[in-house]
Parts: sequence; structure tokens; C-alpha cells
Amino acid sequence: MLSRVAESMYWLCRYIERAENVARFVDVHDALSKGGGRKQHWAPLVAITGDQKLFEERYGKPTRKNVVHFLTFDKDYPNSIVSCLEAARENGRTIRDRLSLASWEELNKLYLMVHQAAGANLEGAQQTAFFDQIKLQSHLLTGILDNTISHGELWHFARLGRSLERADKTSRILDVKYFILLPDTKAVGSPLDIIQWSALLQSTDCMIEYRRQHGRISPDKVVGFLMLDGRFPRSVRHCLSSAERSLHKITGCPLGTFSNVAEKRLGRLRAELDFSATDDILIGGLHEYVDKLQAKINSVGDGVTQSFFLAEPRSVKPGPYAPSDA
Repeated sequence: MLSRVAESMYWLCRYIERAENVARFVDVHDALSKGGGRKQHWAPLVAITGDQKLFEERYGKPTRKNVVHFLTFDKDYPNSIVSCLEAARENGRTIRDRLSLASWEELNKLYLMVHQAAGANLEGAQQTAFFDQIKLQSHLLTGILDNTISHGELWHFARLGRSLERADKTSRILDVKYFILLPDTKAVGSPLDIIQWSALLQSTDCMIEYRRQHGRISPDKVVGFLMLDGRFPRSVRHCLSSAERSLHKITGCPLGTFSNVAEKRLGRLRAELDFSATDDILIGGLHEYVDKLQAKINSVGDGVTQSFFLAEPRSVKPGPYAPSDA
């Protein structure tokens, strides 16, 4: 397979997943900010994206209107929903001959839906409906892609990109809760705290599954579920396991060994989560753990680029996982 084709499919799926999860960010933050008579704080939502400096240069004050526009409709911000969908569509256009008609049409529908909404002053139920539509059409597009191309190398690059992006964004959704709670730690364990954890579960569409497995809302169980559950498809551990399986299908290298820097970094990170417990995450602070996790996921993404998409990939001597850094 041409490296160009693999890269376009990889980023097509990453950008679709990113757009969906930005919609989840804004939606869950709106829900978490309500109640308790507290003023809504929108600066943390920008902070967890890592683009706070850019926002301050362009918008100044982190008002609700500024933050929602920045994350949703700002065409000059590369991680806004509209920019992600534009990039996804461009990547899809370059591999149009490898996509089914249904997937190409659905990608365009999603792109046009968001562009037509640009400039609208989304409030309340209208905003919720808009973000719900993005999530629904993203799921639809993913399902069409999954069922209309052969599950060979191209499909595995799609799953690799989508899984890495989802792992990163699930951890950032958890980080939203940290920033909301930070100004008032007295709220821990209060009814408001439970309501906020419930909103977070709803934002990832896992409230029913969580209730089925764990019953009552408990912060440590929510963290464990979204970080370490090996069966729930939005958990970080499940996403990294899926990414690792696809990566090894692409290279043909057996699981438990590595032939390139991406396999080495991803295998080590997946193993770290396999042998982690919720207490390991919470004891040093959820935010600190998530920060380190995101850096490692970004390192895996860099490894994928080095190994498959650069003109001269950096070679790594095959072998079992080593304890030193890649």
C-alpha cells in the first residue's frame, strides 16, 4: 500500500474522531458547569486542549461565546470541529477511489451540516441538538467505513488512527471533571459531585453500561471504568489494545515484540495500563496521571508517523519490550 493512502485514511479517521470528541467536550462542560449556584468557568475547557496561549492571543477573555466559537467554528484553529471536518474531507478526497460511495456521501453531509451551522448563536437545547447530531453522524460514518471496505491494511490504519485519538480524548474528558472540581474541593462526595460524574458518564454514552457493571456512581469506579475497563470501547485501555492489534496486523510482527518505534512505545503503554489499578491513577493525582498519559499517546502517534509516513522511517532493532525509553 502507498504510504500516502495509508496516511490519508489514518488522519481521516483521527479527524472524524477528534471532531466528535470536541463536541463531547463542550457538551459535558456545559453540563458540569451547571448547578450549585456557581459561575460557569470556560477557561478550563481551553486549558485541556493545550491551546490556551493561542486562544488568549485571538480571543482574550474565556467567555462561553468565545470558547464555544473557538472550539466549534473557528476555521483558523486547526482543532476546531469545522477545521477537523475540513481536514477529514480533504484526506477523504485524496483517497476517493478507496472509499465507498456511501462513506464519501456521509462525510460530505457531516461537513456541510457543520458549515451551515457556522455563525449560529447556539444556546441550550439547540446547542445540545447540534452536538448530538455531530456525534450521531460520526458514528454513522464510522459504521459505514467499517462495513464497506475490506478489513486489510487500509482498514487497520483507520482503526489505528481512530483508537489513538479516542484514547487521548477519553482521558481529556476525565480532565474536564478535574478542572471543574479544582476551585472547590469541598464539593467532593456531595450531591453536586455525583451529578457531575453522572454527566461525564452520559457524555461518553456509557451511563447504562456503567450502571450495569457498578451500580452506584462512585468517582474511583468511574475513573477505573473509563481508564482501565478492557471491554468498554471508549475506555483508554480498550482503545490502546485495539490500536496495538491493528498496528501488529499492519507490520505482521507478533504481539509481545516490536519491529518499529511505534510498536515499542504502544506496547509499553498498553502493558502499563494492563497492570495498573485505579489507585495507581488516583494516588498521584488524576490530572498529573492524565497529563503523562497524553504525552505517551502523542509519542505513539509520532512513532506511527516516523515508521510509516516519513520518506525515510527511523528503524528500530526488533526485539521484546525494553525498559528504557524509546
